[in-house]
Amino acid sequence: MKKITKAILPVAGFGTRFLPATKVQPKEMLSIFDTPAIEFIVEEAVEAGIEEIILITGRGKRAIEDHFDRNVELENLLKSREKFEELAQIQRISRMANFSYVRQPEPLGDGHAILCAKNLIAPDESVLVLFGDDIVDNEKGKNSVQQLMEIYEKTQNPVILLQKIDQKDSEKYGIVKISRDFQQSGDILDVVEKPKPNEAPSNLAIVGKYIITPEILKNLAKLEADQSGEIRLSAAFRQYLQNGGQLMGKVLEGKRFDIGDKLGFLEATLHFALKKEGDKAQQIIEKFARGK
Repeated sequence: MKKITKAILPVAGFGTRFLPATKVQPKEMLSIFDTPAIEFIVEEAVEAGIEEIILITGRGKRAIEDHFDRNVELENLLKSREKFEELAQIQRISRMANFSYVRQPEPLGDGHAILCAKNLIAPDESVLVLFGDDIVDNEKGKNSVQQLMEIYEKTQNPVILLQKIDQKDSEKYGIVKISRDFQQSGDILDVVEKPKPNEAPSNLAIVGKYIITPEILKNLAKLEADQSGEIRLSAAFRQYLQNGGQLMGKVLEGKRFDIGDKLGFLEATLHFALKKEGDKAQQIIEKFARGK
């Protein structure tokens, strides 16, 4: 079995839901408490054994590249001021993995973004795909990427991370149809994009974390754009299923934050503030809640 060592992170979007903050600042570089959102996602991948991070960027995303690069001038300044803790912190960022960057020339869908990295993936290689709107914290167990890897290592099939939702919210998500014996993991029978609640095949929504196999990449490469002009990853999964492929799902263990939503972003910030600052953060939150 060939080990998965690469992750594709599509980060070329405009972040329009966060305007005006994202007019010149990449949404992925907005800080969740004291850490850029993109760093949480990279850390999770690296913790699961990923060695190479391929970022699919676009115009105006240079700050992401700079963040994961060395800053020799800053390092020298911190050394001269004997700020060794801060020095170790910024040096760790550039050493986390090998970073590659590919430009997506125009926004033509999530599947198109993944295809931009095709030349960096071997024909027989499976790869992790992580989108920037989903941050997961699972303090008591394996992180979400490790959870996906566990299913892949058992089955060698593509895997989608799932989350249980209130079915009335189904129109916000891709929803999966599952096999009868599905419990915390199992076979996915179909993928439906944003169905109405009364048409949703389950209450399991897709989280933006996947393992895709060479067959999925081949399907993506053959797809034509849909009516909106986009190439969609979900269409490649459906084609794979129609061709008799086995697609696995894994229900997330842990807390997921939708940081593509402003209130979800705020929730994540409060969560990690409490996690890192404990009582101090709790006191501030309680003071704010009292209106003082």
